[in-house]
Amino acid sequence: MAAGRKKHRTWWIAVPVILAGIAGALYWRYGRAEAQPTRYVTQAVGRTRIIATVTASGTVSPLKTVQVGSQVSGRVLELNADFNDHVKKGQVVARIDPQLFMGEITKARANLLSARSSVLKAQATLDDAKQADARARTLAAKGLVAQVDADTAAVSLRSATASKTAAEASVSQARAVLQQAEINLAYTTIASPIDGVVISRNVDVGQTVAASLSAPTLFTIAEDMRAMEIHTSVAESDVGVLRDGMDVEFTVDAFPGERFKGKVTQIRNSPVTVQNVVTYDAVIRVDNGELKLRPGMTANVTFIVADHADVVAVPSTALRFAPPNAQKLLEEARAKRTGASASASPGPSTSPSTSTSTSTSTNTGTNTGTVAEGEGGRRGPRGNGGGAAPAGGWKGRSQSSRTVWILVNDQPQPVRVEIGLTDGSMTEIVTGPLPEGALVITGSNGAKPATAPVQQQRGGGRTGRPPGGLGL
Repeated sequence: MAAGRKKHRTWWIAVPVILAGIAGALYWRYGRAEAQPTRYVTQAVGRTRIIATVTASGTVSPLKTVQVGSQVSGRVLELNADFNDHVKKGQVVARIDPQLFMGEITKARANLLSARSSVLKAQATLDDAKQADARARTLAAKGLVAQVDADTAAVSLRSATASKTAAEASVSQARAVLQQAEINLAYTTIASPIDGVVISRNVDVGQTVAASLSAPTLFTIAEDMRAMEIHTSVAESDVGVLRDGMDVEFTVDAFPGERFKGKVTQIRNSPVTVQNVVTYDAVIRVDNGELKLRPGMTANVTFIVADHADVVAVPSTALRFAPPNAQKLLEEARAKRTGASASASPGPSTSPSTSTSTSTSTNTGTNTGTVAEGEGGRRGPRGNGGGAAPAGGWKGRSQSSRTVWILVNDQPQPVRVEIGLTDGSMTEIVTGPLPEGALVITGSNGAKPATAPVQQQRGGGRTGRPPGGLGL
């Protein structure tokens, strides 16, 4: 009994000790971590090349493709062209067995001869009816025959005339049937309608083709393989920035290390809707002088929307960074600017000893400055050669005002800038007091900066690559 009480008292002592140990460990891990000074990840502002692009996929195809078919049914007697053969206009590429059609011609000729014989018979009957009618009229005038006999002879004449007309019509009909049979016989010889290359052959010798409601395709012939085009599916959110004559680069899986170039020749207005996703066909003209591209290849197309060279840029992660005490620092910067403006206003009571200095010291040897605002709320950059956006920019994309944080004396300081073009990883600084060499903050406490999100949109989207990645 005494042993049980002793064991119970031991548990009452051990539990508080264990809880105290856990609390100490948690404090050591999290409390000391919070007490550590904030470390910032920075990157120097520099000049670079920014290229904005729109991506899409498409299919390579010849400019003009002709499907050669058969208008008559029959057995394929011979083939004079095969895959990849070069053919000339009018060259015989296939023949259909003509025996049945030759039989039809013989039958049609016999029917034509029969119809012509019927015309001769009708002509003889008509001549006899004319003589009978003339006699009846003469005798009726002299009162030698009854009037009814004269009327009967006149009716026989009209009937014989109609019979001859019908016989002549039968001749015309038989002649048309013969002509149709001759045309069908001519269709058994199939010739190429253009100069080109045979892309596909869909029949073999001995195979029977049936031309009922549609002509069966025997060959597919491309007119010129040295000039190709790509039909791409561009999302409706991206089609607004495309225009005719725009430079394009694309790759194909057959040549992964090579980039081909082309130009946009047409942006078709006809929408293509698949599962509520609307895309438009942007047609790209491609020079295929080396004959590397083949019909049906899948092309990964990059439309070069804008290309700004030698511009001041910052990492896009710097635009998304904000320190924990960002609101307090912004209020202090605003108050400092307000004080600087008040001290700079002219007046008899202003003395040099009471004026407030607006310059800030740095530990990098670079004058980073503060947010300089004037008329319109912004002023041109100092020391970065900024000003207006470079020509040839991304039309339809307005500039926006953003805040970046620079490191001054190991402390973050806000700078208001106007941003322009971006490729996802770097963003152009159009205006703002952010000179080259300034250290912009991209992260804190050793954390890696977040990567720029790639916007994937239906059938393509806007993406960016590092400067020089296009090989222009």
